[in-house]
Amino acid sequence: MRSTQNKKKAPVSKEDSSTAPTISSGNRKKSLILLLAILVLLLAAAAWWAQQTQVQKPSVHPAIIDIQPAGQSALVAEFVGMETCVGCHAEQAERFTNSHHDLAMQKSTDTSVLGDFNDAVFEFGGITTRFSRRGAEFVINTANEQGEYQDYLARYTFGIYPLQQYLLELPGGRYQAFSVAWDARLKEQGGQRWFQLNPEFNGDDSDKAFHWTGRNFNWNLTCAECHSTNLQRNYDPVRNAYKTSWSDIDVACESCHGPGSLHLQWAAAPQQLSAQQVSQKGLTLNFDERHNAIWQHNPESGRPERSLVKTTETEIQVCAACHSRRAQLFDDNTPAQQLVESFLLANLDEGLYHADGQIQDEVFVHGSFVQSKMYDAGVTCSDCHDPHSLELRAPGNGVCLQCHLSAEYQTPKHHFHQDVAGSQCVDCHMPATTYMGVDPRRDHSLRIPRPDETLSLGVPNACNGCHQEQSAQWAADQVEQWYGRIPQGYQDYAQTLHEARNGKQQSPEALLALLSNQTQPMIARATAASLLQDWPEPEVLDDVRLALGDPDPQLRLGALRALAGRAPFIRWQLAAPLLTDPIRTVRLGVVEQLLDITPEQVPAEQRSDLQNALDEYVAAQQANADSPSAQVNLALYYQARNQLALAEQSYERALLLDPYFEAAYVNLADLYRGSLRDPDGERLLKDGLQRLPKAASLHFSLGLLQVRQKRLAQALEPLADALEFSPTTVRYRYGYAVALNSIGRRKEALDVVDVGLALTPGNQQLGTLKLQLLQEGEN
Repeated sequence: MRSTQNKKKAPVSKEDSSTAPTISSGNRKKSLILLLAILVLLLAAAAWWAQQTQVQKPSVHPAIIDIQPAGQSALVAEFVGMETCVGCHAEQAERFTNSHHDLAMQKSTDTSVLGDFNDAVFEFGGITTRFSRRGAEFVINTANEQGEYQDYLARYTFGIYPLQQYLLELPGGRYQAFSVAWDARLKEQGGQRWFQLNPEFNGDDSDKAFHWTGRNFNWNLTCAECHSTNLQRNYDPVRNAYKTSWSDIDVACESCHGPGSLHLQWAAAPQQLSAQQVSQKGLTLNFDERHNAIWQHNPESGRPERSLVKTTETEIQVCAACHSRRAQLFDDNTPAQQLVESFLLANLDEGLYHADGQIQDEVFVHGSFVQSKMYDAGVTCSDCHDPHSLELRAPGNGVCLQCHLSAEYQTPKHHFHQDVAGSQCVDCHMPATTYMGVDPRRDHSLRIPRPDETLSLGVPNACNGCHQEQSAQWAADQVEQWYGRIPQGYQDYAQTLHEARNGKQQSPEALLALLSNQTQPMIARATAASLLQDWPEPEVLDDVRLALGDPDPQLRLGALRALAGRAPFIRWQLAAPLLTDPIRTVRLGVVEQLLDITPEQVPAEQRSDLQNALDEYVAAQQANADSPSAQVNLALYYQARNQLALAEQSYERALLLDPYFEAAYVNLADLYRGSLRDPDGERLLKDGLQRLPKAASLHFSLGLLQVRQKRLAQALEPLADALEFSPTTVRYRYGYAVALNSIGRRKEALDVVDVGLALTPGNQQLGTLKLQLLQEGEN
């Protein structure tokens, strides 16, 4: 719950299932499975449909509208609840019961709560938290943001293993995921204890941005969508309150298959459906990509091949709606849409992924899996995981040996290990990173270990993940000794992204080569496109233009980011053709690059396209009115149109939603600057620094404000603080060095630049500044 992305717990595999607690989700599902017969279900479905045809009710959340032939009314698919599914699908329901999806969220009961609420006490950072019972209620007594103690009711459980969180009820319909969680592992594994999820941010730390009462732990905004079915946030911006609802409390059938009313119609009276709906069995989605497809060994290539070429990826798209690092842009997403229709997927961005694409922050599988050779070959989620139980298809190496020959891969000739430890496929190709304190997640990019890149780029490697007592040089030597060379692997962009991130590239050639390399994963190519924004050369724009016309929307989005900072006429010329792009997120990406351009400024024949896209952009932000990011986006929209009062209101609303949102402080201070209200900006930034004393961006903005007012000596302190809290940010170092030089402290400025060059060797901006400072000294 530490980021604005929804959290998923790693599925418990069969080989690990003995260590996980088996918790019943109540008698609801099991009794239905035992008692409901198919005949009863069909009779109930027929009765249900007869009632619907008499009075056609509007759906609470329409998901698809099928266009009927002339003379027929359009039928709307509605959510009907899991109970309606289990009678016919007992086998799938049995596997689903007690899965992580089934137990994703539950009401707090004696059977669902794993934590110790028998007057247990947990102390951390000067805060004493007590867990107790009050009749049937589970009570947590802890400190709020102001340090005042009070009782909170733990209404719901969140997750099951290896940890369980609890949702605490706050006013305004808010539920917060408490940051003290229960370690559900066995005691001998270190579990059966309370622990702090974010020890670096909580307790007495003066930075309360990650306090459990804040936005980052708000269930309604950041978590609920992926832990319940047919989730409706129902946020009221006027009251600043929620009335959140769902169809099923957990991740039930319709979370993946879509609303089921037309499937019931298909079972009871299919003549009411269109031919297309009948062919789909009334389902929003059919997961038929594995139908009649098998993996077989090709004796000529020596590699496994899919018997049928996979032409769609419905399954991956549906899973990735939650198992990805992304931002939700629209509330009306359905499983029938492409993933990028409603979600903005993260690229291989710094801080999320290492330069070679390995997972760094919590990124939830999809972004790493699409980098893999397996994905490129046509592997899909259910090739490895049972989609209902979420368990692996086979224990241990058995999953991989479904396709890869044991005689070739389960042997020391391949893995070079004599003992079982370290010889498992996942040990080398899917190393784990532990998140949320106790939850190891495996990297799904399925890459070969590259300890040589640890030496050159500082990225982790699987070898030293096990052999922690050894050096990366030792591991690199071992690998080269085994193979007689340094294996390169499938992913070939680590050096390019590393140099681009650190400002080392002398020309855009490496990024352009990656952008055009169709053998590399699309997510890496899109990342390369977005990093081209720092290169103004004409040949770069030629490649960006080509990428803007690529069939893949992720590459088009990356290419749009490459336009940032360029002249308005260039941005308009290149981005305007995508104003009518078939993908909504692409159209929004266009608007982000054209916010400073109004319909009155463009050719008459394109004004309506721009206005439609602008309206869609505003609607998307308003749909996410409870997100401070959306409020900042609205403010930037208004600010670009000189609607400064509306912009100021949106910034203030962002700070109301999250008083620790740095971007709102920085941008509102900039609005004040443009309105000749620097004194208001200074007060705002200082107020922000009271809450966020380590926020480098606020220190830097305050320093620049004071520089503008020619208070150079005073500006040095906040500029130095910005650099202290973010020493690798080049613009902070550059600004501080320039300020030092401006008051005659050239030697200190050179020292600051030299430290920066040591941290980011080869950085062009700092290198150029150093030459200028040396030349000034000679003169």
